[in-house]
Formats: sequence, structure tokens, C-alpha cells
Amino acid sequence: MKDVTDLHEEVGGERLPPGQRETTRFPVLSKSGTPSLDREDWTFEVWGAVDEELALSFDEFTALPSETQRQDFHCVTGWSRFDCEFTGVTFPTLAERAGVHDDAVHVMFHAADGYTTNLPLADCMREEVMFTWGLDGEDLPAEHGGPLRVVVPHKYAYKGAKWVTGVEFLTEPERGYWEKRGYSNTADPWNEERYA
Repeated sequence: MKDVTDLHEEVGGERLPPGQRETTRFPVLSKSGTPSLDREDWTFEVWGAVDEELALSFDEFTALPSETQRQDFHCVTGWSRFDCEFTGVTFPTLAERAGVHDDAVHVMFHAADGYTTNLPLADCMREEVMFTWGLDGEDLPAEHGGPLRVVVPHKYAYKGAKWVTGVEFLTEPERGYWEKRGYSNTADPWNEERYA
């Protein structure tokens, strides 16, 4: 298993970012409750500035090369959960499969409940940014984003869409749901970039 819990060393910060408290629980937060999703009907799409637009069933998605990583998880509301074991597909693996165009600079994640969140492409092309269907050796529970969510351990967790249904590669930056509502566009936990 790959351990990326030392990401904080990149920025010279402590493992627990400033203003955070460690918890062993995994609180459930979402913009509008947990949508009802059936893995059999779920489809993951990739579109935008790519060579090959994709539409993958859950079985097709989980057949992509995958791995398990130990990561820390930082919520913008002030709690962090250490040593989460996430299983899934890394963002670079999916990007390689789709063939990202040279003019792509930004990414928008889309979710089943209408949620969106954005990141620069460079922030996504890291091995620890994952589309994950497993948590701590079990299927990812629906309330935590199952069947599939994004995890971005170097950002606050609102940058990791739950119930993710697709990723759009953009040639111009756009803002997602919370970013349009005053949350930080950059979301760096070690700089406490919570709000714009």
C-alpha cells in the first residue's frame, strides 16, 4: 500500500494543518443529502479537451488499473481524519486513458447531486488524487460518496466531489458550486485557504 500521509512535508507544515482537530470519526457533510444511486445504472463520463470521450459503467471503471493508498483527509469545517485507506484509480491513470489535450488547463468534477468543484489540471495530475470506491477495506458507503468519490489529500475535502459522475477537461478556468459561493478556489489546508 502506498502511504502519502507525509504530503505536509512538501509545504513544511505539520501533519495536522492549522485550525484543524484530529478525529477518528468520519462526519457526513453534503450540500443536499445523499442521493440514491444504483451501481448498475451509474455511468462515469469524461469529456472536454480530450482525445477520447469516455462513458464507463461501474464494472468498467473498477477494471481500470487501481491501487490502495493511505491518506489524510481534511475538511474545511475544521476536522481531519488520519490514515484513511482509499482504493481506486489515480487521476493520472484516467487522464492517460482519455488523452488530455495540450490546451487543457483546468478540471471540473461533476456529481450526481448537481455538485461541481474545480481544480487546475496541474493540481489533479498527482498520484494521490484518486477516484475511489473503497474505504478502509470496504465499499465506500453512500453517505461518504459511494459508489465513487474523488479524494484530494493536499486540498480541503470540498475539492473532492462525492457521488462523482464525470470529469470535464477545460481550456479556461471555471468555478464550482462552493467556489461560486465564497469558498477558496485554491483550498490549501496548510495556508488555511478556507474562504475567498
